[in-house]
Amino acid sequence: MNAYYNEIGIGDVLLLVIKESETEETTVERRGDVAVLKNAETKETIGWNLFHVSKQLHLTGNGRIDLQEAQVDTLQSLLKKEGFDEVLPKASAAFVIGHVESCEKHPNADKLNICQVNVGSETLQIVCGAANIAANQTVVVAQVGAIMPGGMLITSSDLRGVASSGMICSARELALPNADNEKGILVLDGEKYKAGDVYTVRK
Repeated sequence: MNAYYNEIGIGDVLLLVIKESETEETTVERRGDVAVLKNAETKETIGWNLFHVSKQLHLTGNGRIDLQEAQVDTLQSLLKKEGFDEVLPKASAAFVIGHVESCEKHPNADKLNICQVNVGSETLQIVCGAANIAANQTVVVAQVGAIMPGGMLITSSDLRGVASSGMICSARELALPNADNEKGILVLDGEKYKAGDVYTVRK
């Protein structure tokens, strides 16, 4: 589950994205300050809009935000109050530690590699163009929906015919000190970091 909040841009509304919809046709049911969005064909819940959310939570940030477990519990109580029985999934962090399980050459691009990256809760397929990428590395992953320090939004993409979900980050992309001296992706000490840990990015 990804959470987005932009009070200036869209008002005091928290957007929760549960699943990307393959169709633009959705249905909306609103009860009080809660609206559920469903795929019109499958009736599957794809997201929630929570209006006047500042009455329930103190939120900061502009774009994708990280929700704490206690905040998700508060939102769950709000859904129940309005008569919704669905259980919210755990919120996903924008930046997490990943372990590169495998790294194979892209069949249609000499400088790209297809990586399977364990981020704790799941394994993501990420296409990476860094020359130093390799299997068994511990890396920083920007998940879909993350906003990089430079302002770029991470989205799902198709790179030369291969699906890619997220980005393996370099020190420069993370705006780390002395990043200009570092080439390729940032490789971390696997003894100090484990897959799924939240990585805090300086804004």
